[in-house]
Amino acid sequence: MAVKQSEQYQLVIRSLSDRIVEAQAPIRVLDAIKWDDGIRDRFFRDGCRKLPEVGPDYYKRRPLSFDPAERLQLFQDIERDITRQLGTFNPVGQIMRRMCREYRMVLRMIEGRGTAEFGRISQELYGSASDAFHAGDPTITDLGIMLTESLSNIGNDLGREPKTIAAPEAVAILQEQMDKVFPDDQTVRVFESDGIVADAAAGADYIKIRSDAMFNQRDLKILAVHEGMVHVATSLNGQHQPICTFLAKGPPSSTVTQEGLAILMEVITFASYPSRLRKLTNRTRAIQLAESGANFLDVFDFYRGEGYSEEDSYNNASRVFRGSSSDGLPFTKDLAYLKGFILTYNYIQLAVRQGKLQQIPLLFCGKTTLEDMRTLGQLVEEGLVVPPRYLPEPFADLNALSAWMCFSGFLTNLSLDRIEADYANIL
Repeated sequence: MAVKQSEQYQLVIRSLSDRIVEAQAPIRVLDAIKWDDGIRDRFFRDGCRKLPEVGPDYYKRRPLSFDPAERLQLFQDIERDITRQLGTFNPVGQIMRRMCREYRMVLRMIEGRGTAEFGRISQELYGSASDAFHAGDPTITDLGIMLTESLSNIGNDLGREPKTIAAPEAVAILQEQMDKVFPDDQTVRVFESDGIVADAAAGADYIKIRSDAMFNQRDLKILAVHEGMVHVATSLNGQHQPICTFLAKGPPSSTVTQEGLAILMEVITFASYPSRLRKLTNRTRAIQLAESGANFLDVFDFYRGEGYSEEDSYNNASRVFRGSSSDGLPFTKDLAYLKGFILTYNYIQLAVRQGKLQQIPLLFCGKTTLEDMRTLGQLVEEGLVVPPRYLPEPFADLNALSAWMCFSGFLTNLSLDRIEADYANIL
C-alpha cells in the first residue's frame, strides 16, 4: 500500500512539474526584448550621437508570440493546485510554487517593456549592481571595481590572439567537441544564427554561433566549457529527470547559479583570461552606470573609452538597455556572471569545509538554484531526483577540486598587503 501511495505521490509531482514546463514554453525573454537591426542601422547613420528611439511604442510594434494574461492565469492555477495537492510545506511544492511566482514576475516584466516597471522587476529578479553579498561585504559594483584595478596592471595585449576563425569553422570545431562531451546525446547541435546579440548562446540541446562573429582558439575553449559543459549539460541532466521535470527549465533565480557555475568552470579549467574577465567586469560597470542615470549614449561612450570598436560598443550597450528604453533602467541579467561566481564559489568552499562533498555534483542535476540545494539532496535520497548524467571532469572527481578549495580557503586568510611589503625586494 505504501509503495502504491509513493507511486501516486510521484505521479502528482510529475504532473504538476510537467504543467510548469508546458506553461513556460512560449516565454522567451531575450526574443521579447531584443532590438531589431533597424535600430542599429539608424544609430550608425546618425553618427552614433543620437539616442535610439526605443520606448513603449517600439515594443508595441513588436507583438509577443503569446498572451501574457493567459500565461499569468496558467501559473496562478498551477500554484493553487500545488498547494491543494501537496500542501503548504512540501519541499518540492515550495520549489515549484517559487518557480510559478518567478514566471509571473517575468511575464509582468515583459508586459512592462520600454517602461520603468521593466527595470524595477529586472532588479527584483536578477539583482542590482548596488546589492551586497552579505551584510558589510562589498557590493557587486565594488567587486567589479576591485577586479578592474587588479586587471589594470595587466596589459591588454596579454594573450591577445587574432580572431581568424569564422562562424562556419567555429561550428565544426565545437560540434566535434560536443560529440565527445555528450557521447550518449548525439542530438546536441551547433549551428549559425543571425538573431543573437552575443557571439554565442546555448539552448536546451544546442549552441548558436552568431553568423558574423569571428573567434580564436581561446574563444572556442571558453564556449565549449561555458556553454557546452555547463549550460547544455545542466539542460540535458534536467531533461533526464523522470519526476522533477521542472529541473530542465531555468527561471531567473537559477540564472545566477548557472552563470556562476559556468564562470567557475572557466576558471578551474584554466580557460579564462584577463580580457574575458574585463568583459564581465565591464558589463557590471555598465549596468551600474545605467542604474545611476546614464543613458545609452553614455554607456556606448563608456565602452568606446575602454577600447571597444563602435560595433562592439553598440552591441554591449544594447545588452544593457534591451527591454527598456534608451534612457531607462537597465536589464540587469548580466550581473549574474560575477554575482553567481561569488555565490557558487562560496557554496562549494563551505561544502568542502563541512565535508558535504556529495552536495557539490548536485549543482549539475538540472537548472538548479543555490537556495534549493539542501532540498535537492533530500529529493535524491527519496528517489524523486536522479543524480546528474553529465558531469564535467572537475566535478566528476572531486579530489582535485576539494584540494584546490582547501588551499584557496587557507590563502584567503593571508594578508596580501603584508606579503606585498615583505616581497618588495624580490618582485
